[in-house]
Amino acid sequence: LNINDGETFETEDCSTLPTKSEKERFNNTTKSQYFYQEKWIHVHKESTRERHVYCTLGEAFNRLDFSSAIQDKRRFTYVAKLLQLIAKSQITSLSGAAQKNYFSILEAIVQKVLEDQYNPQLIRDLLHDLSSALCTLIREGGRCVLIGNMNVWISRLETILSWQEQLMNLEISPQLGNGLTLCDLPQQMKSNILFRFTDAWDIMNMGQMTPSWYILSEDLHLWKELCKYHFSEKMFCKDLIFTENGHIDWKLMFFTLEKYYPKREQYGDTLHFCRHCSILFWKDYQLALLFKVFGACFYPV
Repeated sequence: LNINDGETFETEDCSTLPTKSEKERFNNTTKSQYFYQEKWIHVHKESTRERHVYCTLGEAFNRLDFSSAIQDKRRFTYVAKLLQLIAKSQITSLSGAAQKNYFSILEAIVQKVLEDQYNPQLIRDLLHDLSSALCTLIREGGRCVLIGNMNVWISRLETILSWQEQLMNLEISPQLGNGLTLCDLPQQMKSNILFRFTDAWDIMNMGQMTPSWYILSEDLHLWKELCKYHFSEKMFCKDLIFTENGHIDWKLMFFTLEKYYPKREQYGDTLHFCRHCSILFWKDYQLALLFKVFGACFYPV
């Protein structure tokens, strides 16, 4: 609402009072225009005598607009990782509404990958963890607390298995035209590209393309930098692995450390939480100005 609304109301004819249906329609329109379009939600840490408010996961899915967030490549990986975390630990505690929102977002992610061929390995891992969790839940039957009908969960598992099959058969479309390719890039730029891969096996696969890519993928300096980036010095200094020539085998060190320690994760955009006003939101310049949120008040989640 703007500051000129007062002038507008003064010129209106107030002789006829609005009906109940008109009020409800106005309220719904107002919420959709001015409230739900803002991608934030209050997170109440506890309920008091005066305020009995709880933030549910299903509500967070809607208010933070995860369905639109997956269309943004900066947020795609973050949302997928969040769904994977829920699949591993919280899938049984989701309410009916949260389950519906969860699988709706998951379906949109799968369709995006099938259409755009964007980061399919990440979604394969997500579906693998989710299918493993559902198989365990269905096998245990009544021995665990499971919200919802068992037949519904079985149907969802069948859908997930179908998605897995589609992703396994996914073929990357060849590049059309005679434009610049990866092989045409300078060696230093190629090395920078390999350093930014999140999956070490992608580096190995790139090394099978051409001899020049193979040399870069076997460069011990590259694997040394990856070890230093993803793991602390205490982790890889305990048991160093040496080659026959007496040099540290940084490549083998990386794959060994990867088995025992989590890799460092970095995302283009994440959810942020404000300590001042207890809101969870996508980092947005206009929203930060609206709530007068400053860097010292919020941190990434």
